[in-house]
Amino acid sequence: MRSDGIQEIGSRRTRVLVWLMHHVFILTRGMTMGVRAACFDNSGRIFLVRHTYVPGWYMPGGGMERGETALEALAKELREEGNLVASSEPELFHVYYNRNASPRDHVLFYRVTVEQTAPRSPDREIAESGFFSLDSLPDGVTAATLRRLQELQGEVERSDYW
Repeated sequence: MRSDGIQEIGSRRTRVLVWLMHHVFILTRGMTMGVRAACFDNSGRIFLVRHTYVPGWYMPGGGMERGETALEALAKELREEGNLVASSEPELFHVYYNRNASPRDHVLFYRVTVEQTAPRSPDREIAESGFFSLDSLPDGVTAATLRRLQELQGEVERSDYW
């Protein structure tokens, strides 16, 4: 597995977009909390997505809506971003403070085994997606994604910061 990666919020365009989104969230949410998961298939491959609006490859996930539990949000994001369904109970790996996105953002990070019900077609949100061997990840995987994978494998200590 690679040891470096691209920054999630590096370009000016991405910083402005994230800043705008989080200012909307200030009005609609007291604190932002999201879910993200390392989704492995039965062959041990990781599922990654590349969004249309930010650079890089990510593990699937997203923000929790008001009145939604973490596991409901996780199931929704897996379905929406990859046509994925859990074939094992999601295991909470760690809770991270995502100060890169906002001083109010936290991420619940899970590990789960999944099955894909159908290939995920590109659309306005997801440019491409797929399962990848850990020793053959696509170019442009984010640094945070690589760190989470290293933490999961016990190669580095868990950080409290996304």
